[in-house]
Amino acid sequence: MTRKTVRIAMNGVTGRMGHRQHLVRSLLAIREQGGLDLGDGTTLWPEPVLVGRRAHALEALAREHGLDPENVSTDLDAVLADRSEKAVDIYFDAQITSARVEALKKAIAAGKHVYTEKPTATDLAGALEMARLARAAGIKHGVVQDKLFLPGLLKLKRLVDGGFFGRILSVRGEFGYWVFEGDWQEAQRPSWNYRSQDGGGIVVDMFPHWEYVMHELFGRVRSVQALATTHIPERWDERGKPYEATADDAAYGIFELEGGAVAQINSSWAVRVHRDELVEFQVDGTEGSAVAGLRTCRVQHRGVTPKPVWNPDLPATHAFRDQWQEVPDNETFDNGFKAQWELFLRHVYADAPYHWDLAAGARGVQLAELGLRSAMEGRRIEVPEIVL
Repeated sequence: MTRKTVRIAMNGVTGRMGHRQHLVRSLLAIREQGGLDLGDGTTLWPEPVLVGRRAHALEALAREHGLDPENVSTDLDAVLADRSEKAVDIYFDAQITSARVEALKKAIAAGKHVYTEKPTATDLAGALEMARLARAAGIKHGVVQDKLFLPGLLKLKRLVDGGFFGRILSVRGEFGYWVFEGDWQEAQRPSWNYRSQDGGGIVVDMFPHWEYVMHELFGRVRSVQALATTHIPERWDERGKPYEATADDAAYGIFELEGGAVAQINSSWAVRVHRDELVEFQVDGTEGSAVAGLRTCRVQHRGVTPKPVWNPDLPATHAFRDQWQEVPDNETFDNGFKAQWELFLRHVYADAPYHWDLAAGARGVQLAELGLRSAMEGRRIEVPEIVL
């Protein structure tokens, strides 16, 4: 067995998502399992190179996880320009969106394969430019689309692929939780998320997720009608100072899908959770229905659907939740971020198929952009197919 070291520049790992999901639960988890076996006698060994603005924070991360202290840098240009035996092969970006475009362009120009969080850019023009630059450079490129790898949605896809639903009629999604304002309890999300001038907003954050979920499971989004609003106009930042929340913290969207199904998805950081999970999708079809969350999925088939009768004068005689059947795991589910990292690494080093690329990322940016436009203009907007 030959071990091949893969040096990966990771920009943005001091943030929660970059640190916990991409560094610890993905690349370091791959190392803990002995590397990634390509099946041809080669094992890939990821070697993270931590990049960012705060040297002390990066050095602390390297110490915490037993990484080589020399694999830390605050100079992205130098990391990308290095042509020695310590040159990086892949550039990964988990920075705030406003800083992402310039860094990705530099990595593409340096001939590095790129893998990035979403959204890939602040607008569609920038996202399309990035995809075209990557294609012209002949590099491999991928965008994180983690929710496709959640156990609940993998079970849902199993049902779709197996024809369980018959003709799919509708999709209803509920996502969100209460993010504290920051005055009397610390907020769970960084303050820039609530400033539009810094690239914040729930439409920009979540509509790219909903685009790939709908596209992969149910069909391309053909139109969007959205209402975006700022329910909490004042919040407190990490230093305890009040600031004006200029970005939307809730969005209510209706999406027409190819094939005729209609999706309605509510996203909010100003809602208290009365569901089994923080995100749930209900799918209704002519033959059956399902409710999927992060991990679980429950179904009700046409043949066992009860016949409720509306009667406001009597207590409900059905325990409706008890009438649904849980979909079994039937397999072992790995961390979704790790699973996608492994697929991308196989794509780069074994030329395995991979279609979650920068063009797919551009579709998410497009939907967010058109969603905001729909909310501003108060009308339904067609979503054209992207052509690179």
